[in-house]
Order: sequence, then C-alpha cells, then structure tokens
Amino acid sequence: MSPDYENHSGTRPAAWRDDLTGGDDSLFAGRPEPVNEYTARTLTYEVTGRIARITFNRPERGNAITVDTPVELAAAVERADLDPRVHVIVVSGRGKGFCGGYDLSVFAEGADSWAGGTASAEGTAISTEGTVLDPVVQARNHNPWGTWDPMVDYAMMSRFNRGFASLLHANKPTVAKVHGFAIAGGTDIALFADQIICAADARFGYPPTRTWGIPAAGMWAHRVGDQRAKRLLFTGDSLSGKQAEEWGLAIEAPAPEDLDARTEELLERISRVPINQLVMAKLALNSALLNQGVLNSGMISTVFDGVSRHTREGYAFQLRSATAGFREAVRERDEPFGDWKRAQFDRPKD
Repeated sequence: MSPDYENHSGTRPAAWRDDLTGGDDSLFAGRPEPVNEYTARTLTYEVTGRIARITFNRPERGNAITVDTPVELAAAVERADLDPRVHVIVVSGRGKGFCGGYDLSVFAEGADSWAGGTASAEGTAISTEGTVLDPVVQARNHNPWGTWDPMVDYAMMSRFNRGFASLLHANKPTVAKVHGFAIAGGTDIALFADQIICAADARFGYPPTRTWGIPAAGMWAHRVGDQRAKRLLFTGDSLSGKQAEEWGLAIEAPAPEDLDARTEELLERISRVPINQLVMAKLALNSALLNQGVLNSGMISTVFDGVSRHTREGYAFQLRSATAGFREAVRERDEPFGDWKRAQFDRPKD
C-alpha cells in the first residue's frame, strides 16, 4: 500500500481515536473479524464495541471453579488479547455472585464432580483421564489414609493459577466486576485483574485459611500490603466491598444498583485510549509488580495450599465433610468467628 500524502491521519480530527481496524492504513484492512461470541462450559464470551466480556456461567453453583474454568478463562483472555477491536477485558459472574471458590466436593466429600474432562475455548471436551487432572487421581491423592504426592497436587493447582493469572499477564487491561461474593478461590481470580470494581455490599475473603487452604495465587500482600493481608489470612475474616475500596483492593465500590453503570463508565473511559498506549502502560506498571516477586509468591502459596489440605487438621476437616457434608463442615469452621456467610467488616447492625 503506497502512502497517501493528501489524506494522511493529520487531516482527520483525533485520528488517534481510531481503533486498530480503523482507516485505510490499518494493518487489518480487509481482514475478517475474529469470533464475536461463544459459550463454553463454565463461561460465555462476547465482544461489544471495544470491550470483551467474559462471564462465569454456573450460577446454580455460585460459579464455583472446576477444571474447565482456568482453561476456558485463559483461552477467552487470549482471544480478546489478540482481537484488534478489543481495548479492555471485563470478567464478571452470572447469578448471585462473582465466584464462590472451588467446587471442592471432589476432595471434601469424595464426589466425582469434575468428571468429563476440561474443555477448549468453544466448549469441546478434552479428556483429562489418566492425567494429573483426572478426578480419580486427585481423589486418591487426597485420601487421608493414603500417601500424598505433593508434586501431583502442585501440578494440578499450578495450572489453575496459570489460567487465572492470564488476567495479569494479558497485554490489555483487565477488569473484574464483582457483585455478591468473591470468596476463597474466587479471590484468586479477581486479585489477578488489573482493576477491581465491586458493589459496596460484595464480600471478599479467604475463610479456608482457618483450615484446609492457603490462597494459591499469593496476591493478597501485593494488593493490600503486608499487614492488611496478614490481618485477613491470620483470621480468615472477610471484607465488604466498601472496606475493599477503603483498603485499596477495589478501585471503586458503588451501591449495588449502580454497579453496572459505574463499570460501563470505567470500561468506556479505558476503551477510548489506543491499544498500544494501554499495553505500554500495563507492561510498565506490571514490571514493578513482577519485581515484587508475584511469581514466587504464587509458587510457594500453591505448595502451602497443598500442604494445608494434608495436615492433621486438614484431614479432620476433610473427614468431617465426608461424614456430615461439606456445607456443614464449613458452617462449623466459620460460626465461631461470627461471620457465617457474611463479611466480618462493616457488618449490618443488629
């Protein structure tokens, strides 16, 4: 394509606001558009304008994490990252909340809830049989009377982390829109996003630190600082959305009825900036975050998460779950702290 010296970009007002596909001089001129939307097993993907929308889609299970979740999340983020139309990626959840953590019945109750394998971006099943993700293999590795192989555990959990960390390592900005709850493993996802915007009454926390869990993502200290992270993880207490904003975990915590509008305003403002500017800003800022040791934090936290499920206390929790049910074991764990199913901070007055 030869240059057009009479119709260059300087002849158009604010030509820098064109996206990568705009104008005759675009690298993508005449090329077909990437996929606009699809439905996978745990989420949906849709591009509207300059925004890629990834929505967890297991509302009947509180969008609980399965082996499909990190694979599908990473695939969706990659698709958005490569799409020249997309400036910003937002992750949210359908139903009552963002994500209620891992679907742990396969370990805690011995159920085969993960059977069927993981999936590709379009939802095509990829068999996990005979791999470290095989639910039978992992159930055997969580047998209180058996031998635990910590590296088989790590091989599984580190892959969850890699999938969730796609939000941090994507070139383009990522936003987590949280309503209802982001609890336990749900925080592993949300804390990898570049920006969190949440409802004032949302709930963030990692109650499994009371027994049977350490946040595998290792992101809490990087997001709220050392003392505040320890305040949460030493107790398993939860934050309200309002407190999350005050602590710097969330960028904004509007009233629940205003969350959609405020999120759209944030996404729209980000999407006005050229993609290359957004990528350079994110890479520059991520360099500081990575120098803090984010990858090392995730590695050691993932190892300790496995250890915490294989201590005497961890086995007691697992056996109680198998005997009385997972929900009952969780109730017994949390009720003494006075926050069964609610945030410790900014609790409603009686």
